[in-house]
Amino acid sequence: MDTSTKRWSILVACCFINLCVGSMYAWSVFSAPMADYLNQLHGSHLTGADLAIVFIVCNSVGPITMITGGKINDTFGPKTVIFIGGLMFGGGMFLCGMATEVKHLVWAYGLLTGLGLGMVYGATISTCIKYFPDKRGLVGGLTTAIFGISSVILPPIASLITENMGVIASFKIIGAAFIIIVCGSAFFISKCPDNYKPAGWNLDANKAKGSKTVDKNWRQMLASPMFYVLIVMLTSGAVAGMMCIALAAPMAQRMIGMSTAAATAVVSTLALFNVCGRVIAGWLSDRIGRNNTLALALLFTMFGLYSLYISGQGDITSFYIGICLVGGCFGAFMGVFPGFTTDQFGTRHNSVNFGIMFIGFAIAGYTGPTIMHSILTSTGSFKTSFLVGIAFSFVGLVLSFVYRALNNRAQLQLNYKTQ
Repeated sequence: MDTSTKRWSILVACCFINLCVGSMYAWSVFSAPMADYLNQLHGSHLTGADLAIVFIVCNSVGPITMITGGKINDTFGPKTVIFIGGLMFGGGMFLCGMATEVKHLVWAYGLLTGLGLGMVYGATISTCIKYFPDKRGLVGGLTTAIFGISSVILPPIASLITENMGVIASFKIIGAAFIIIVCGSAFFISKCPDNYKPAGWNLDANKAKGSKTVDKNWRQMLASPMFYVLIVMLTSGAVAGMMCIALAAPMAQRMIGMSTAAATAVVSTLALFNVCGRVIAGWLSDRIGRNNTLALALLFTMFGLYSLYISGQGDITSFYIGICLVGGCFGAFMGVFPGFTTDQFGTRHNSVNFGIMFIGFAIAGYTGPTIMHSILTSTGSFKTSFLVGIAFSFVGLVLSFVYRALNNRAQLQLNYKTQ
């Protein structure tokens, strides 16, 4: 099978893998029944919001293995990285089915699943980006969208298993299934040839605005001021989404007065718009540029957060408008940044470089839920957290203009040197 044909089968395999590992965003569906289970064991009074620390840890540790696994991926290829990561990810989920304390969940779901997620996700995204230099935005959006769509598919499945067999069985069954699917799919993925270009494709004709041809390793990337602008912009743009993803169900119940079933529907809606945002923004970024796309996403995020801020008991319409906007715009950042990182720093070292850039998501994954939970604990309301989210988004918007100025200056210097 030639590379031009093979790359599509690799893309399909990576999509199946991402469909599994994206289930980590469905934590809010597991948190409430798991809190009830622990309360029955110990006579405690935990809530789903109290278990947000598990989701925070899971989000925070991913970049560790994205970076270390990225080096292995760049050197030897993605198959081994994905296989080991699949064992860790599915194994962590399975071990949650044996948890009897919160700390067990932190170790199993937070650390083991989170570290496995970093290995797998970093390898699949980087591999697909390398095989599709002609469609970086679209493929980045598609692969991250499949990662996000898991949060639409898994909640009803997990809820059904939990209702009939309990949350412990749900973790074990889903974890075992993920081990089989991820590890099995790894055998269909191979390393992309160096400097691969599809037949008939010319880099200069690529429509992705601001594409670069210079490959930089992680040291050269860290020496570039552009890296710090991008990672802070990424963090600022992702905070709002992480706030809502981690506590979507509790928000719907406490703010609007929704039932458990209705709150589960909110989680699925948020995930659905998260998915759509990745594909649409990825496709759009190939046409109007990565930075322009993200600037629009930041603007709409602020509108979404304000809509959530003005929502109260029974305000379903404004609440859903806010959730949809925040979810879609968070998806835009997830979908656009893999291609954005490659445009800026090249493909050769992309696995490690994107792993380092992904620290921005990890910081947002810790910061967003922590801010929201702290404000809820101190004020008894989520409202102030939405204003904080607007402030973060505004910082990201300002940085998009800083990026534009730096990029224009770099282009002028490049043109001057070539004259």
